[in-house]
Amino acid sequence: MTCSSSLQQQHFRTQMEEVKNKQIVLKDYPIAGPGVAKALDSGHSNFKKGDLVWGITRWEEYSIINAPETLFKIEHTDVPLSYYTGILSKHGLTAYAGFYEICAPKKGEHVFVSAASGAVGQLVGQFATLSGCYVVGSAGTDEKVDLLKNKFGFDEAFNYKNEQNLDAALKRERRGNDVGCGTPKYEITWSDFGLWDDFPIQSRGSGWGKICYIEDVAEGLESAPVALIKLFTGKNVGNEEHEEIERN
Repeated sequence: MTCSSSLQQQHFRTQMEEVKNKQIVLKDYPIAGPGVAKALDSGHSNFKKGDLVWGITRWEEYSIINAPETLFKIEHTDVPLSYYTGILSKHGLTAYAGFYEICAPKKGEHVFVSAASGAVGQLVGQFATLSGCYVVGSAGTDEKVDLLKNKFGFDEAFNYKNEQNLDAALKRERRGNDVGCGTPKYEITWSDFGLWDDFPIQSRGSGWGKICYIEDVAEGLESAPVALIKLFTGKNVGNEEHEEIERN
């Protein structure tokens, strides 16, 4: 996959002052990852100045949001704001719906998780562990394999790049019944956020305090293109995101 980007400067006028806007423009948009922002001004009844929101945003310092229905007000700030781009957003919902609603294994069954150190895979593996399943994961480096077993609590893990035959590797780890989750192929749409009220993380449901969540954070807007490319080279662990430091 190839993509190109450019760093552009724009003039952006707010009711308070005119400022320069820095933005990353991609040649193509392979994914829509959510972002977190702070409202500088709002004419919408659901949002006011100073509110923190998450939803579909652009890679830039300032944005005019013409579709406020794509934003959600952040009510809980006792967790890192970056969680609203991962575990409390698409990745968390994908893992939760894919495992509990679609895969739905029973206690004692065996679960195999591919791409297990990724933003979704690491959660699926831990859901399976909390459910009493025997969990095996695969990853692309020995360091990630170690992370799966010693940080995320997988029962077994292997580096698929070191295996001559993936089927043989899976048979080697097979004990009893298998439930293959992989990275759940469940497409989350914005309408699915109706599930939000029932999402256990929001209510700190039983067992969720035991979840370990790792993010790969790159600071500064300029670092965003490189961070994106890391997604397709296997160099990141967990949710890849960039963080723009607020300037006073």
